Amino acid sequence: MLVSLLMGFSCGMPLLLTITVLQAWMKEEGVDLKVIGMMSLVGLPYTVKFLWAPFLDRFTIPFLGRRRGWLLISQTALSLSIAVLGFTNPKLSPWTVAFAAFLVTFFSASQDIVVDAYRREDLTDEELGLGSSLYVNGYRVGMLLTSGGGLILADYLPFSKVYLILAMCMVPGILTTLMTSEPEITVETPKSIKAAVIEPLIEYFTRENALWMLMFVLFYKIGDNMALAMTTPFYLDIGFSKSEIGTVVKLFGFWATIAGGLAGGIIMLRLGINRSLWIFGFFQAVSILGFFALARIGCNIYALCGVIAFENISGGMGTAAYTAFMASITNKKFTATQYALLTSLMGIPRVIAASPTGLIAEYLGWEGFFLICTLMALPGMLMLPKFAPWSRSSRICCKQDACTALSEKK
Repeated sequence: MLVSLLMGFSCGMPLLLTITVLQAWMKEEGVDLKVIGMMSLVGLPYTVKFLWAPFLDRFTIPFLGRRRGWLLISQTALSLSIAVLGFTNPKLSPWTVAFAAFLVTFFSASQDIVVDAYRREDLTDEELGLGSSLYVNGYRVGMLLTSGGGLILADYLPFSKVYLILAMCMVPGILTTLMTSEPEITVETPKSIKAAVIEPLIEYFTRENALWMLMFVLFYKIGDNMALAMTTPFYLDIGFSKSEIGTVVKLFGFWATIAGGLAGGIIMLRLGINRSLWIFGFFQAVSILGFFALARIGCNIYALCGVIAFENISGGMGTAAYTAFMASITNKKFTATQYALLTSLMGIPRVIAASPTGLIAEYLGWEGFFLICTLMALPGMLMLPKFAPWSRSSRICCKQDACTALSEKK
């Protein structure tokens, strides 16, 4: 569990280095806003990481093992890339900055691939819930260190030194990789690149209702994603100040999300992943109605605190169960490839579903908008009886891991 927490920290820490911190640096250097906007394209590796995940499934490094070997290489390269990014000059050589930032996102996405595979292979199905929640919480702490700590440091130090300090923050992750053990794999691993690319897809899509399961992955958090996409304009529109938003929504909300993720992991140990998906999904849907109530109440700081507390705790629990479920349906023979594909799909609703939210809010008003978001949470809930039956405490979909369960079902 400690390994899950520390690896989550190592994965979350680099994410905002090429977004929040880099944007602040470029703005300070007087870089054109168009260039700053285009710099977001360096984050492309996070959305297409499934393209090279089969390579990491296929080949084993001659030292440390199949997962820890690749993890050490990606973490070391990531730390060096962050340091190199700190030596660039955004004003004089933006293309060099873009290349260095791309290296950071590439090695960061590679680390994500291997850590996700390691966590699935290292933890039993009963441990996945708590392990996933600790990973998610570690991830959020890493993001807070980068976005909050990095910007605070930048008030006192040059950005070049800030990036060097943050590069050193990869050391805990590297030490964790060196000190932990390689997960034991009892299934045969891919023997060729073709097998690593094709067999994971064949194995998955030959399962019963495979496409519907992908739809469940897409829809389970779509209502929550739509609502969160417009919360900042909503808070401002009903009269809250930027300071109130920063204090309550960002700081108080961060710790509420951490508490929700940890509580979700502990509850999953007791109830299992399936039942947790039902309970947490219901709380997620109801929490959206909190914004509907806030739209009616108006600018009330106590109401805002209550809504944020409930929504972030519910969201933290839902994310923990959602992450554990996706890990549980991967085949340990192709963990890296299948999990990378699922996490890439997970990001689609966040982008596509968020795009029309402004139009919906403008046309229907805030109360109507949040009612629509609540209704959008229902399709994922309606799929739960099919893919996460309440009668079973956990869901195992991989053939190699489910021989007993499948036999009993037949």
